[in-house]
This record gives sequence, C-alpha cells and structure tokens, in this order.
Amino acid sequence: MATRTRIFSFVLMMMMSFTVLLSSCSAKVYKVGDSEGWTAKDDVYYAWAESDHKEFHVGDFLVFEYNPSINDVTHVSGSLEYEFCDYSSPKTVYNTGHDVVTLTEPGFHYFITSNQTQCVLGQKLEVLVIHDPSSPVPPPTLSKILPVGNTYKVGDSKGWTNIYDSDFYNKWSEEKQFHVGDSLIFEYANEVNDVYEISGDLEFITCDPTSPVAVHKTGHDLVRLTEPGVHYFITSQSGYCEAGLKLRVMVKPEPKAVTYPNFPKKVDLSAMERLNNWLKNFKHQPHH
Repeated sequence: MATRTRIFSFVLMMMMSFTVLLSSCSAKVYKVGDSEGWTAKDDVYYAWAESDHKEFHVGDFLVFEYNPSINDVTHVSGSLEYEFCDYSSPKTVYNTGHDVVTLTEPGFHYFITSNQTQCVLGQKLEVLVIHDPSSPVPPPTLSKILPVGNTYKVGDSKGWTNIYDSDFYNKWSEEKQFHVGDSLIFEYANEVNDVYEISGDLEFITCDPTSPVAVHKTGHDLVRLTEPGVHYFITSQSGYCEAGLKLRVMVKPEPKAVTYPNFPKKVDLSAMERLNNWLKNFKHQPHH
C-alpha cells in the first residue's frame, strides 16, 4: 500500500510540474501563410503578418511548409537583400520542406526564397520581433559571448572540392585541435555548390542530406563552432560525398583562460627608504 501511495504521489507531482511548465510557456507557433504555406503569392505574406493583429515575440516559432525540390527558406540579413531578392550572403538557409525557425532576437527578420522567380512574385516575409517585458530576458546568443577563436580554411589550399580521396578531409581534421569559438571557412565553386551540416554519424556515413541542421551555399561560408562534440559536414552533390567530400570535426570545450599572478608594480624602494629615513630623523630632531 505504501509503495502504491509513493507511485501515485510521484505521478501527481510530475503532472503538476508539467502543468506549471505549460502555463509558464508563452511562446506561440505560427504556420507561415496558414493553409497557403510557403509559396509564390503576391503580397500574401505581408497581409499574413499584418492580419489578426499578430505580434511576434522573442521565443516564438515560424513554421515554413513547402516543396523542397523547388524552394527553400533563406534568412537574409537586411531590407535591401529582402527587397531585391538577394540570397548571395544569407544568415541561414533551410530546405527540409518543414522548417521550424525560432525567433531568438528582437528586431526585423527577413525571409525569402532563393528561387529568384518566386521571390520576385512575392514569396518573401518580413516580421518585426519584439521582446515581451513580462517574460524573462533570454540568455545572450552564443555569438555574443563566445571568445574569438582560430579560423580554419577547410582543406587549406584545396578548399572544399571533390578530390576523389576518401580520407583527405579526415586527415585534415585529425591534424588540428578545434575548440568552441573557432570557425571553419568553406570555399568552393563550379561543380560543388553547398555545405550541409548534419546531425549524426549515420547520416555522415551514408551521405544522407535529407535532414540537415543548416545549409550553406554562398561559396564562402563561415561556420562558427558553438558547441563541443562532433560536428558533421557533407555536400548534397550526388556522388561527391561518397567519394570523400565530407568532414567530421571534434570540437573541444572552450579553453580556459590563463591567469597570471597580479604582481605589484615596480617601486623605487630607494626613494621610499630615503623618505622614511628623513621622516624618522625629523621626528627625533629637537624642535624649539
């Protein structure tokens, strides 16, 4: 009977904790375009963002649903890139067909498709994200608190290319020590046109690009290593990954800063001694 009571109490406690968690979570999920999804529709996304008095807050989520064979979601950095459908230097590219984007910072956020024709036809979204003062202030993003580490050009002079050597990038990685805060630069052109960051060893071994963590395709991609652990990068180019165009890096935690004893500044002891001697002599002299 006592065991049953303890189990019931535990279940009740878990249910209460879950209820409190749900009630404290104020983040909202918005499916972009509602039933229309993410597609080419003139002014539909401007109207969608303005309708129903939507307010986007830090911590909310945008869900983009679309056909990934003809589309993607390209998060660009400014209004000019947004206006001119310029996807050449994106902040992030998503292309799973069901992308969940967390709004982590206040300010204007701009999303377009890299399908130039459809972007010009109106497939782009601008949202203003505000910070809700009633909510706790989110922790600073890693890019603001991480130290500036080393920058490595992947493949050195060869860059990110298909060299038909299945062990080249493995050897390149093993010769180095990567830490949180370091950065990788992927440079490529011509036949290679992307870098896929993927989540696990199985996807890496089988060259599976279907569920990437992030996609880069500017030809000069800077990737910051923000977390310790194993990071995996491949190309989606058919046959190239299988031939060896893939990279696995082991990232160590941020190196601890070296502290040195706080030695006192150099003092002219002879001058101090002369002053002390003068004071002592002055005190012992007879005064009239």
